[in-house]
Amino acid sequence: MALIVDDAATIRSFHRDTLEKAGMRVEEAMNGLEALERALAAPPNLFLVDVNMPQMDGLSFLRAARAEPALAAIPAIIVTSERAAGDVEGSFAAGANLFLSKPVRPEVLARFASVLAGVPLHGASA
Repeated sequence: MALIVDDAATIRSFHRDTLEKAGMRVEEAMNGLEALERALAAPPNLFLVDVNMPQMDGLSFLRAARAEPALAAIPAIIVTSERAAGDVEGSFAAGANLFLSKPVRPEVLARFASVLAGVPLHGASA
C-alpha cells in the first residue's frame, strides 16, 4: 500500500489513479500530521509526499517517520513543485529516497513507485 500525502485533492486523485492503474493499493492523507497517524496505525510500503502542506509539511513528516522504528525504512518519494538545489538536498536530508518535480508523467511515477515499494508493475506502460 502507498500512502499519498498532499494537501491538494486534485494531486492526490492524480497520484491515486496512477498508482492504482499500476496495481498498487492507495491511502491518502491531507498533511504530514494525518499521514503520521495513518502510517503508525497501518504502515504502508511507500510514502509519496508533497513538501508544502499545512499543519505538518512533508519534510517534517519524513523526519518524524524516520524517527519511528516501524516507519524508518519505508521508501519515500518527494513529489513537489519546489525545484531549488536546497529543496532537493533538504528532501534527501529529511529521509527521501527520490525527489521528483511536478508535473510528473504517470508512467514515470508508476515505475519509480513500483520499484521502491517492491510491487510488480501492472497495467502501465513505463
